[in-house]
Amino acid sequence: MAWWWWWCDEEEKKWKGDGLEVEAVSEDDYGKEEMVENGKGGNEKEISSRNQRHKQTQLVLKIMVDDKVDWSELPTELWPKIGKSLENHIDVLRFRSVCEAFRSSIPPSLPNSPSFPMQIPHPINHSKGTFLNQFTIYLIQPSDAISNSNLEPLAPSSKGCLINVEESKNRPLSLLSPISGHKISHPLGISPMLWNLLDYRVIELCKSYTLHHKGRLSYKVNKVVFFPNSPWIGVEESVACCVFLKGKLGFMKHGDEKWSLVDDKNFFYDDVIVFKGQFYVTDRWGTISWVDIFSLKLVQFSPPLCGFGNKKYLVESCGCLYVVDRFYDTPVICFKIYKLDEEWGTWVEVKNLRDRAFILGNSCNFSVSAKLVTGYQGNCIYFTDTSDVRVYNLYNHSIHTVDLDPCINKPLWYLSSWISGGHNQIRIS
Repeated sequence: MAWWWWWCDEEEKKWKGDGLEVEAVSEDDYGKEEMVENGKGGNEKEISSRNQRHKQTQLVLKIMVDDKVDWSELPTELWPKIGKSLENHIDVLRFRSVCEAFRSSIPPSLPNSPSFPMQIPHPINHSKGTFLNQFTIYLIQPSDAISNSNLEPLAPSSKGCLINVEESKNRPLSLLSPISGHKISHPLGISPMLWNLLDYRVIELCKSYTLHHKGRLSYKVNKVVFFPNSPWIGVEESVACCVFLKGKLGFMKHGDEKWSLVDDKNFFYDDVIVFKGQFYVTDRWGTISWVDIFSLKLVQFSPPLCGFGNKKYLVESCGCLYVVDRFYDTPVICFKIYKLDEEWGTWVEVKNLRDRAFILGNSCNFSVSAKLVTGYQGNCIYFTDTSDVRVYNLYNHSIHTVDLDPCINKPLWYLSSWISGGHNQIRIS
């Protein structure tokens, strides 16, 4: 974790770390300074502060020498600060699982933080009985604990697997394909499954959302995004943005009785994404704008791409925003990828993604490193075409159909030795 990288400036003779700076004071010097403070009538707060700084210095020295330190030796006042810097529930769960002291330092979340399914009005008819469902894409990697045990690996070598989990109150989580969104069941009918989080690293990649009306997916809503969604932010601060009726752009604050139409002149929006804490949208011509949530005005971010594809997708990869242009709906002929040169205000075609793979899902788009995930190839785009999952290779422009999911079809079902009961688990139906 970034908090525990330290370095020493020999000239200044200070130990420095993220958010913390203490002087490297020796035992003898520290004692002398404390006596001087007492002689000068130094107040108790200053002496207590110096004591604390000295303990922290000793801790830093221990980290530098041993390269690691027992979690129990961390200053207790740092625990809640670390815990509340975690922005997703899975990290909070793992943090609170370290020990009893960590568990008591922070709650699981704020009582009024967003929870799902969340009842909201429908963007078309404003009817009740509409719920916003949340899905989370995770990367699951074997931990050091499993590499030293007799458990079978989740995936070949040290690579991980992608899973898509539907999260809901009062019932087990559901496992879906990260690409197609189809629900996946164990081939032997085992249900529910239990994943021991102590044996795997679980990394959240992105969240996605769908609208369900009277228990059925609302196909007239193309895309929904929701922000912010954090254990430490109240739901009343959250807002949602959606593309519906194949091109209209809607916006809603939590508590609104109906959605507001953001642009009443352009009904040709293709995609919306949360990027750097703001809603970004693209229309059919590849013009990217961001939504001013206070005025509900669109602020143009890029010039038109003028790509001739049928649909544009927004994808964030390594902190940059890309537009993927899809040519022809069914069957797909090819894709083109563009990145905005913000300095010159021009679009640059990207012909090589190197080890990155772009996934264009039904409810979200994201990218992964093929080096970290089994079954995926770099410099490729994974997408759905009718009911098939396909992959487009940017190198040779080939398209071929793949299994239901590159990494879920086989590796995920090596469950016989790692399904177990107890704490620190994800339960999936």
